[in-house]
Amino acid sequence: MRRYPRLILMVVLFISFLTSYGLSKEFKLAPDFKLQDIYQDICALSNYKDKQPVLLFFWTTWCPYCQKELRSLNQSYAGLAEDGLEVLAINVGELPDLVENFTKSYYLAYRVLLDKDTSVAGSYGILGVPIYVIVDKNGYIVFQDSYFPYRGYKDLISDDKTQNPSPAQAGQAE
Repeated sequence: MRRYPRLILMVVLFISFLTSYGLSKEFKLAPDFKLQDIYQDICALSNYKDKQPVLLFFWTTWCPYCQKELRSLNQSYAGLAEDGLEVLAINVGELPDLVENFTKSYYLAYRVLLDKDTSVAGSYGILGVPIYVIVDKNGYIVFQDSYFPYRGYKDLISDDKTQNPSPAQAGQAE
């Protein structure tokens, strides 16, 4: 008789352990936004849904790590674009003139967007920079961290991860 409670406890702990390590991966729907770029054109994340995955890079001009990552992204941009990944660099909370002047010296190949009031960064839970967010073509966040996963990003943007979301994921979209 004493074995059953222990066995049940061990099974429950084992299942909890497995689910906490990603066997039931839940993806969060990426918050949509509309931001101006440095040329005053409007860019909406929803324009990419069902078309291609997007890399959002949150950054500031005063951040030395951001400057390094901007250069690195610029060097990698052709390969990322070839793999179908659109890059959007989102400046967080700085004046448009400052950002425009700053980016001129970098000759960036990708779009630079202005999150003037930091509302988009807030909706993504960004507390510091630099931060990379990969949104798959179905509109789900599949990666968010302070580094770019060069070795694994192709797997992250593959179609099969979020094509058929679970009922819980589908409920997030409503």
